[in-house]
Amino acid sequence: MAPLPERRDQVRLAHSRLIHQIVAACQNAGALPAAEESLRVADANGWDGLAASLQRILDGRRDSAALLQGLDEEDSIIVESVLAGLQDPGCLPPAGSASDPSFAAPGIAGIVVAARRGDQQALQWLGLMATQMQHSGGDMAKIGACLGPLSRGQNSVLNLGKGMGHAGCSLLYQILEEITKLQPQ
Repeated sequence: MAPLPERRDQVRLAHSRLIHQIVAACQNAGALPAAEESLRVADANGWDGLAASLQRILDGRRDSAALLQGLDEEDSIIVESVLAGLQDPGCLPPAGSASDPSFAAPGIAGIVVAARRGDQQALQWLGLMATQMQHSGGDMAKIGACLGPLSRGQNSVLNLGKGMGHAGCSLLYQILEEITKLQPQ
């Protein structure tokens, strides 16, 4: 198994779609509706501080100190990534990298286990991840729909994997294997 990227890179990879959406909307008004919809979803999932900061970026604000005020570490990384991407698109995280199974399974499992232990930030992150995955469609949308049940302790590949293709079931199985490794028996 490949080693997980550092925390900052994990956050950037997990939220690469949102980061790219905001940068694209700042540069092209045609991309604004999709970005604003993502912000509405983020706000509805409890990421109101992040959504507000990203909306201010869409409105033309670039003062990083003001944009970062009151944000937690993860939200700050996302905002900083957007600001850096506006200055230099070459520093944006790879688009779509969060769906790479070698990265996704251990990362998702770690968040699920933290959510099972009651970590509120992990629960919020799962909500945003589920929403982003559902926008992807296909098996990724179905994996996103499994995040809530996984966080509540459901572990049946047969139940959770209904309607998934081979790739989705394979990723689900990898996530469940990682959860098993992380939880004491």
